[in-house]
Amino acid sequence: MPHSYCHLGIDIGTSGCRGAAVAPDGARLTSHAIAVEAPLRNGATVEQDPALWWTALQQVLTELARALPCPPRTLAIDGTSATLLLTDAEGAPLGSALMYNDARARTQADRIAGVAPDDSGAHGASSSLAKLLWWLEHHPGQTGRAAHALHQADWLAGCLTGRFGLSDENNCLKLGFDPVERAWPAWLNALDLPTHLLPQVSPPGTPLAPIRPDLARQLGLPRNLQIIAGTTDSIAAFLATGADRAGEAVTSLGSTLAIKMLSDHPLFAPKYGIYSHRLHDRWLVGGASNSGGAVLRQHFSDGQMADMTPALRPEEPTGLDYYPLPGVGERFPVCDPAMAPRLSPRPEDDVIFFQGLLEGIAAIEARGYALMRELGAPSLASIRTVGGGARNPAWTRMREVRCGVAMVAARETEAAYGAALLGVG
Repeated sequence: MPHSYCHLGIDIGTSGCRGAAVAPDGARLTSHAIAVEAPLRNGATVEQDPALWWTALQQVLTELARALPCPPRTLAIDGTSATLLLTDAEGAPLGSALMYNDARARTQADRIAGVAPDDSGAHGASSSLAKLLWWLEHHPGQTGRAAHALHQADWLAGCLTGRFGLSDENNCLKLGFDPVERAWPAWLNALDLPTHLLPQVSPPGTPLAPIRPDLARQLGLPRNLQIIAGTTDSIAAFLATGADRAGEAVTSLGSTLAIKMLSDHPLFAPKYGIYSHRLHDRWLVGGASNSGGAVLRQHFSDGQMADMTPALRPEEPTGLDYYPLPGVGERFPVCDPAMAPRLSPRPEDDVIFFQGLLEGIAAIEARGYALMRELGAPSLASIRTVGGGARNPAWTRMREVRCGVAMVAARETEAAYGAALLGVG
């Protein structure tokens, strides 16, 4: 039976932009994806031009609009957690965005640690609050023009509506927002922060504004399309999987490794990189490591990894004690911006080296879940997997052995699908 309307979701990541259309009953209708030029890395500095996101978003929306079997009613965007940019009052970026894994703001993180409570999500050099303080200190000539501190999803939603300065509870966690009180905390005043830069915060799925009429016409979308508050990429991916009980968890194996577990109470342990996002009347407890697919691609192409996968022997561990990182700095389960990768010795056999990398990432995942349990999270019941790593059966077996629970098939695996579900309600 034809659907009379649908909901759109956009996932903007470090290497691509993906879109999905979902029917009111959750059925996927269509999807489209394009690649995005990778961020520029120089040591602890990781930046990307926001114009790349906007160009990609318009292209994906244009293709979705052409393929839609029914008009979309809502559109939600998810982006990488703690990626931050500053804009002027009109929403024009004041330079490149500081990416989620940019870890140069160590001095600013120390300032935050001196005033923020232990349970704040703003701790750490990679937090969006640390990035904001760093930007203000290093761009004194532009602070007078700065009007908004925004995350990826915030800025793109503003580009679509013409209304900037709006965000959601999930993206703002690492900017210092208190998800328990649902307010900006008073301790931010001790940082002499220009509070006018902080966005107005709403729960994910909250209507923000309709799409700009000129963009609706340009992109082939209805003028009454409502842009709604989005979320972060890992939370959108969690929503896509169908996990809905305490103890059910989702591991995202994309460019980075992110884990989330559904809980009836929050858990905050910033010294380990553990934080909790509010998700309606429940909580998602988790953390995000810098390890993941990005470090694999530093050594092998996707084609090489596909060719080597059949030769992997998950029942025969390599014994290599790797901690795979793409560069200096780790967020979870060890929160240390100075942590160096551990990738030696390297065996001559590429397959053994590849398996050692996968084992190292699996060990990080298992340690993350065990640590969360030690600190009061629910017992791990099952794991669903999203991201490119979900397609590697040998890696799945390594992870299953390490974590000691069943790997359950996800309903869907794309964050764009999860973002679209925010409109379904």
